[in-house]
Order: sequence, then C-alpha cells, then structure tokens
Amino acid sequence: MAGQLKEVRNRIKSVQGTQQITKAMKMVSAAKLRRAQDAIIQMRPYARKMQDILSNIVSNASGGTGMKFAENRTIENVLMIVITSDRGLCGAYNANIIKLTKAAIVENYALQFKKGNVTIWNVGKKGFEHFSKNKFNTDATYKDIFINLNFENVQKAAQAAANAFVEKKVDVVEIVYSQFKNAGTQQNEVERFLPIPKVIPQKGATKADFIFDPGKDELIAELIPKILNTQLYKAVLDANASEHGARMTAMDKASENANEMLRSLRISYNRARQAAITTELSEIVSGAAALQG
Repeated sequence: MAGQLKEVRNRIKSVQGTQQITKAMKMVSAAKLRRAQDAIIQMRPYARKMQDILSNIVSNASGGTGMKFAENRTIENVLMIVITSDRGLCGAYNANIIKLTKAAIVENYALQFKKGNVTIWNVGKKGFEHFSKNKFNTDATYKDIFINLNFENVQKAAQAAANAFVEKKVDVVEIVYSQFKNAGTQQNEVERFLPIPKVIPQKGATKADFIFDPGKDELIAELIPKILNTQLYKAVLDANASEHGARMTAMDKASENANEMLRSLRISYNRARQAAITTELSEIVSGAAALQG
C-alpha cells in the first residue's frame, strides 16, 4: 500500500511539473502571437491591394515583360513552397500542412510526381524533416527563414522561385501555408504564386485603365517582382501567426488536461490513503481484541 501511495505521489509531481511547462509555453506563445498578429494584420490590406493591381496589370497587358510571369504553359515541372514551423508542440498544425501538400500533389500533379518532377521548397524545419525522410524531392535552402524572419530573407526565396519560372525550370509555383484567422482558427491554403492568375472581367465591368509613368514595360519590370516578394512575405507572416496561435491553443488544452489528470490522481491518492488508514485501524482493533481475549 505504501508503494502505491508513493507511485501516485510521484505521478502527481510529474504532472504538476509538466503543467508548469505547458503554462509557461502558453504565455510565451501568447506574447509572440500578439506581435505576429499585428504584423500580418498590418500587412494584409497592402498585400491584397498589391495583388489586385498585379492581376489587373497582367490581365490588361498584351505582351512584353509582364506576360512572362503570367505565361500558362504545359505543366511538366512543379515547384511547391511548403511553409511549416521549426518546432513542434503546436497540435496538428504541421501535420495538416503536410497532409494538404500531399493531397494537392495527388489531386493536381500526380503524373508529374510519378516522373519525379515535383520539387518541394521547405520553409520551416518540420516540413523538411518529413518530406526528406519520406524521399520527396526537397530543397532545404530556405528552411531556416523563421530563425531570422525578415523581408530580405523571404525576398530571396520569392526571387529564386520567380527566376526558376521565367527560365522555364518550373512551369507552376504553388504556396502551401496556413492562413491566420484568429488564435483558435487557421485555414490551410494552396495558393497559386506563378503564373500570375489573371482577373476574369465580369460582364459589364469597367476595364481597368492605368496611366504608366515611366514607360509601361519599365514600370512592370520593376513592379511585378516587388509584388511577388510581398505575396510570399504575406504567406510567411500568416504562417508565423498561425503557428503561435496553434501552439498557444495546444498548450492551453494540455494545461486543462493536466488539471483533469491531477484531479483524478488526487482522488486515487485519497482513496488509497483512506484504504491504508482503514487497514491500519482494522489491524489495531484486531490486535486489541486479541489481547483482551
């Protein structure tokens, strides 16, 4: 009985120690989430407007510089930029991104995958670890972006993807990431990066009429790469906020589960202690009765 009580006490101490860690991680994630949330909320309207401008320019361009980024061609080589986290303990966040990536490959690029023509650029270590372990065609060049998250580092990845498309090394570029909604909700997305999707004008809609100064080709050549950089940076910021939201939620649930476990263990401990006391009392009473007899 004494051994059982000691075992339960040890388990209670272990769960209490784990709960302290989960509560601390929740507080850290909450602080990081506030910063990440502010960053994506400030970035999103700008990125959305830039994307609208980009789609309109490409839709109204008849040729020249802008069209090389919007060229639809037979898809032979596919590039997927998959954004996961560097660390775990964030619930199903990474698993859902990986699952969505595989589903997108099976649904849209099964033939290219069989030929070995689907390449995955990993942003975040967890995705790289999974896809390299499972023999996917992976590239780790940009997996450490979250170690020093800034526009310049993301820009390198965006420019490399744009160059690969223009040089016809790849025919389509997709971004797989988690779009931040709130601390408890993330929406996983497969977003077309290149070729730039054109806007299909609605019936009766007014055609966008831009005045270009300086010249149209010169301005588009300068503008389009900058907008593409912004689009990828927005996706990375979305993923960063989603990760911290998912981790905060996971640690909160873990703390609640620890409370439930502690309650159950304390009940078990009290029952075992009461049983031990009852047994000792019975032995005392029996001994006293034997002496009297």
